[in-house]
Amino acid sequence: DKVIEGTFVKENFDELCWTLTAKKNYKPDRNGHSVVSHQDAFRLWCLFNFLSEDKYPLVMLPDEVEYLLKKVTTAMNLELSCGDLEDYLSQSSLQQSGLTVWQFLELVNSGRFLKGIERETISMAIEEVYQEIIQDVLKQGYLWKKGMLRRNWTERWFTLKPTSLCYYVSEERKDQKGVIPLDKSCCVELLPDRDGKRCMFCVKTASKTYEMSASDTRQRQEWMTAIQTAIRLQVEGKKSYHKDLKQKRREHRELKERMREAREAELRCLKQVQEEKERRLQEQEDLLKEAQQQNEALMQEEEKRWQRQHEEMQRALEVKLQEAEEARASMKAEMAQKEEEANRQRKRIKELEEMQEKLQDALRQEIRARQEEQSVRYAHTRLLEEEEEKMRYLIKMKEEQEEYIERTQREKQVLREEMESKPKIGRA
Repeated sequence: DKVIEGTFVKENFDELCWTLTAKKNYKPDRNGHSVVSHQDAFRLWCLFNFLSEDKYPLVMLPDEVEYLLKKVTTAMNLELSCGDLEDYLSQSSLQQSGLTVWQFLELVNSGRFLKGIERETISMAIEEVYQEIIQDVLKQGYLWKKGMLRRNWTERWFTLKPTSLCYYVSEERKDQKGVIPLDKSCCVELLPDRDGKRCMFCVKTASKTYEMSASDTRQRQEWMTAIQTAIRLQVEGKKSYHKDLKQKRREHRELKERMREAREAELRCLKQVQEEKERRLQEQEDLLKEAQQQNEALMQEEEKRWQRQHEEMQRALEVKLQEAEEARASMKAEMAQKEEEANRQRKRIKELEEMQEKLQDALRQEIRARQEEQSVRYAHTRLLEEEEEKMRYLIKMKEEQEEYIERTQREKQVLREEMESKPKIGRA
């Protein structure tokens, strides 16, 4: 069965759980050199349970560990050494599963991040953070309060929680003098200096108005802002300021994780597109090379065929010319002897001349065919130039794609730096 809040004293229940679990699991320095006392270890245990993930076994994520350690060091007016902490938290096992409460207490007791600080100072800082986060103390400190009956001014120790503003005689909070209930109808207003008091403001409830004076303008502004935060929590129906902050940090982490996954998916998609383009480009390059090889083979074959035809025609022409020469020589030798043979030889010569004209016509046709082949070769050359132009265009597309990927990576780096700077600003 679920435990109903308000039906038991949570601090007593926490102490009981701590007593049962710490006896077996908590291992402070046996020589008494632990950084934190047993009571402070209990408070850190409570803080761990509050900031841990809502699942068993309880673990605290590295972001929450850094948040808690920064709260403690800030309470001591110190700055956390983020470099050492990041080195420790960068271990793969801690990044994936987080820290258990005993690992966290061992880390604190190791003195790795609180070295050289007095134990009393550390204890006061842990108590302040414990009051702020576990006891929902939004702000506490001394203020001057004007009495409701005698109207005199008295210095009181005020403790602000989301539902009330309590005031005590001193900071030990043993003698409570009154409680100012806060709800969504309350408001806080700035007051002018009067009655010898400065930095005044008032808290208005449904029935009363409480006048107070801070030590300086900064303290007044801090108190007014804190009280307005408590009233805002009442308006929004929220009972704990730090539970609200924890939920916002968790939502921010989930948003970062979704954005990271989206960026990875986008990069995977871009990589697939790039691989597909490279594959297509390679296929086109292979096709272009194959076409070039086929064209070269075709041109070589045509060249050889033309050479063979030209050689055959040349030999035929030489044979014909040689026959004509032989016939003409035979005609001259026989002219004196045979007149009749002369006419026949002239006729034969005429026939040979006609044949020569035909051969010349054939030669001219061959020359014309050669010119046509040169035109075809020029067309092939132009086709190759067009293919080379396409190749340059594809290479240009590839370079533009690579430039786009580089620009996307730079934008990713800028976005990561912005996302890393935002949590730091928010924590500050």
